Amino acid sequence: MSLADKVLAVNDDLPIRTDKPIHSGKVRSVYWLTEEDSRRLIEEKGYPVAPDAPLAVMVISDRISAFDCIWKGEGGMRGVPGKGAALNAISNHWFRLFRENGLADSHILDIPHPLVWIVQKARPVMIEAIARQYITGSMWRAYAKGEREFCGIEIPDGLQKDQKLPELLITPSTKGVLKGIPGVPEADDVNITRKNIEDNVEAFNFRSEEDIDLYEKLLKEGFDMISAELAKLDQIFVDTKFEFGYVTDADGKEKLIYMDEVGTPDSSRIWDGEQYRQGKIVENSKEGFRQALLDYFPDPDILLNKERMDERQALARDNELPESMLMDVSATYVGIAEKIIGKKLELSDNPRAELIDILRDQYGLVD
Repeated sequence: MSLADKVLAVNDDLPIRTDKPIHSGKVRSVYWLTEEDSRRLIEEKGYPVAPDAPLAVMVISDRISAFDCIWKGEGGMRGVPGKGAALNAISNHWFRLFRENGLADSHILDIPHPLVWIVQKARPVMIEAIARQYITGSMWRAYAKGEREFCGIEIPDGLQKDQKLPELLITPSTKGVLKGIPGVPEADDVNITRKNIEDNVEAFNFRSEEDIDLYEKLLKEGFDMISAELAKLDQIFVDTKFEFGYVTDADGKEKLIYMDEVGTPDSSRIWDGEQYRQGKIVENSKEGFRQALLDYFPDPDILLNKERMDERQALARDNELPESMLMDVSATYVGIAEKIIGKKLELSDNPRAELIDILRDQYGLVD
């Protein structure tokens, strides 16, 4: 069987029963279940949600996106072997730790297959909650140019690249395009201050002002917990993005939960501790792939310059990357996943056929 068969690249054409459009993001696709199937599964599986809660099947792919483009490899490889399973396994691990330690629940109700979650519908908070423990990446580039205020927070002079910050820094940005918020441009991924959020609680989809404190508490506690666990593996949790939302529990109460994914190489930077102490940065996250792309193409400005988006999309569309580049990413993702979960990651030779069988035979969701 070829490498290409082991990759689940297309995940929005599965025969899962749904009566709504399939939502397909860069990496995951969401199939909203019919009201009948949602009610049946809640009863059959005993999910701790209201009997009429809308459920969805979320299928992760092995696609790889970087610089806002999806990349492919030679030999028909449309993704990275093991990437989806690695991301889900890592998220499952952290979400479970958060729940067991009394932080908050997640939107996941069930894990039928390594690439599949059954989730309850959440009302997302419109914030990309970013936490930074080290100064690197875009923040370092801005700091090196003289910026000292980030999302309304002043940071001191004299910091070096990749240095640990004096304290955990929360630098939120908008999730999606938000309209009519004074001082916040109508664009995706714009940095915002805590005051922007406090002054526009409803626009950011918070239920109350107290929940701003709760989201910051869950962000810090979640960050600290992952950081402490990674430190045991001699890995450094550099920065990450969390997402939050509201769900209704079985008693009809709304609660703030973690959603999307958490503490993964896609949403975080993770550095090797031993190498860092020797003055070297070894990435156990997608940052390594971004760097490889910058080194691979003769004009890296195309990847960094938002004004050249058309050229960038053409690069991704017209180039097949060497198989070795994608296999390096596979080794990074599978390697860090196995470290975190403490066991071997089971990878399927034919994930597509396998997950269809399970959803049909055990969940009755495929005709």
